[in-house]
Order: sequence, then structure tokens, then C-alpha cells
Amino acid sequence: MSVASMFTSHPAKVGETYFGHMAFAAWFSSRLLLAAGAALVHAFLPFLFETTASRIVRELYERTHNRGTHATKEPAGLMDRA
Repeated sequence: MSVASMFTSHPAKVGETYFGHMAFAAWFSSRLLLAAGAALVHAFLPFLFETTASRIVRELYERTHNRGTHATKEPAGLMDRA
């Protein structure tokens, strides 16, 4: 495996360029940080952000499992969870 392909093979599998994948991964990371913050606040103040973290996680799951060669159908058991 060449050095260049180490950086481009995974992005290519999901139909992205290196920089496109970098942007998506940075966006994904920011959403995870937001979900973590909401969950932490919710842990101490359960009346706040009741479904925020789970909604973000569901959104991220849908975005990552419906792209490129890794695309799969969402398991029915996850559809109704808060």
C-alpha cells in the first residue's frame, strides 16, 4: 500500500475525496461534542435536553450508514428509541 493510498482509500470507499472526508469527519466530531454536552447537562438537570443526545446520535447513524460501500439498512429496533 502506497503512502498516498493510506490517505485516500477509506474516503474513496465512502465516495469522498480526502478533503471532503476531512470536512465530514470534522462536522461529525462537532455533532458528537454537542451530543456529549447535552447528555452531560441532562445528567444533572434531567428536565433539559431530554432527547437531544439520542436525536443527534440517530442522525449521525443515519448519515454514516447510508453512504458509500458501507451503506446498510437501519435495524428496525433502533427506529423507536428516544
